[in-house]
Amino acid sequence: MRILLPTGASTEETVKKAASGLDARVVVTGEVASFLTPGQLIQLVRENPSDAVIISGMSTASFERVEEETGVPVYRGPRHAADLGPVLAAFTKGCTLSRAVPADEFFRGRAESEAKDKLQAREFAATPEFLIRGLKVGGDSRMKVLAEIQDAHRLEAIRETVERYHREGADIVDLGFGFDATPEDVKRVFHALLDVPFPLAVDSQDPELIRAALCRADLVLSLHEANIPLIAHEIAEAGAAAVVVPGKRALVKNLGSARAAGIECLVADPLLMPAGSGLVHSLVHDRFHGIPVFFGAGNVVELIDADSPGANALLAAMASELGSAIIFTSEHSDKTRGSVREMRRAVEMMVLARARPYPKDLGLDLLVIKEKRRREEPPLVFRESIGGMAPPKDITYDPRGNFRIGIEGGMIVAVCNGRAVRGGTWDEVFQRILEEDRVSLMDHAAYLGKELYKAELALRFGRSFEQDGPF
Repeated sequence: MRILLPTGASTEETVKKAASGLDARVVVTGEVASFLTPGQLIQLVRENPSDAVIISGMSTASFERVEEETGVPVYRGPRHAADLGPVLAAFTKGCTLSRAVPADEFFRGRAESEAKDKLQAREFAATPEFLIRGLKVGGDSRMKVLAEIQDAHRLEAIRETVERYHREGADIVDLGFGFDATPEDVKRVFHALLDVPFPLAVDSQDPELIRAALCRADLVLSLHEANIPLIAHEIAEAGAAAVVVPGKRALVKNLGSARAAGIECLVADPLLMPAGSGLVHSLVHDRFHGIPVFFGAGNVVELIDADSPGANALLAAMASELGSAIIFTSEHSDKTRGSVREMRRAVEMMVLARARPYPKDLGLDLLVIKEKRRREEPPLVFRESIGGMAPPKDITYDPRGNFRIGIEGGMIVAVCNGRAVRGGTWDEVFQRILEEDRVSLMDHAAYLGKELYKAELALRFGRSFEQDGPF
């Protein structure tokens, strides 16, 4: 197969190196590869007979006409020339490329899709220790994510929050009740969730509150020697599962008491300590034969001032090595927002890493801020260089009005003269503003682009947004 590779002068050597040893023709079309036009490409194909053309993934033009007139398929390569080598290697071995989507994005999407198919197949074939409302727990099934909602009785939008946690990856949603909660509060919350199809847990050590939740709760957190005699038989009669913790008595003895009371589905929680207060020591615990293990990662993440994605990934890896069946996470504070989604992704990575030496190149990752590898961009070519300058101290306000920009309901909102423009991305909002001819000054347009994109970054990373403030 002969491949035509149009490129820019600045990336010529990189593309030639990537194509070394292949039946490929590298042709420089100008300074920048992405400026290639359909007309230019038609001429290139006629001058260089080929079986396929791979253009820069940065190109935004439509090349359908090229294929119609020449009969030669035109595929999108990667956005960065440095990524071309692996793409060409895959293409020459029979992997398809997209005519519309850049190759790096196309491969990433395909790898993610294949990873999700593997996850689904492995979970379908898994044999659990037991089921909770149809959910496999323990055995060789995937570690399940349990997400906590603290003080559930105080939350007005309890159903919306429960369903959101489930959408974001929680297998079980745990409803916690503080010391001020009453049995009536607990009943009210669980009755509002009677028709929720996935497992729910009650988080309380108070027998009266646990009893009030048994109308719907599938799992009880947490039993110990003080409350087992008072409530364990009722949990068993309700058919609920229970997480057992150590107290004044050892965990093994409390598990035995819960089993003797008739609870068939038990989970052992050795109690994970925070980093610096015995984390490593608490990881060393007895094996509980046939009893799934609970891993309380949420408390560790909450009590360390570090970004949660990496912490959740590492804790999920530890839990996986220990054979844990349920991993606990929480979004109680601002710094742990997104932990449900992060923990689910981390758990899935651990499943895909089975039979591998490490959880890398899985098709899924938790790289949120940092990139996997830096790309060396070709140097910019110019004849003259001048320095920037500070903006004027006196601002000339746009006669068509000023915009107040903020975030509301997961959307970017720009308000001017009582009219709001809403969108999920900065360019959606900006394009509407331009379409309605609501900007008349270039510096105002530049300012809007800056602030709107900053708002989009705040949405993407779950941070607060302050107009005119630093990100």
